[in-house]
Amino acid sequence: MNSKLIAQAAMAAVFTTAALGSTVALAEDKPQKCYGIVKAGSNDCQTSTHACAGTSESDGDSESWIYLPKGTCEKIVGGSLKPKS
Repeated sequence: MNSKLIAQAAMAAVFTTAALGSTVALAEDKPQKCYGIVKAGSNDCQTSTHACAGTSESDGDSESWIYLPKGTCEKIVGGSLKPKS
């Protein structure tokens, strides 16, 4: 009986560790907002000049943003992790 209980506990530990590991990986891959590179009508959310996604009126609006995978925005010419002034 004890060996069966130990085996079940070990399996539970393996599954818990695997689940926690994948959660940590997902948190690290969280997308980032990238400002200043959005095409008109392609923004992901509101700014001080418009209230909805998809309503930016000009290409490269300094306040409009889209979500990109972490680390991608800095590689794009004109991309910024903060709104441009």
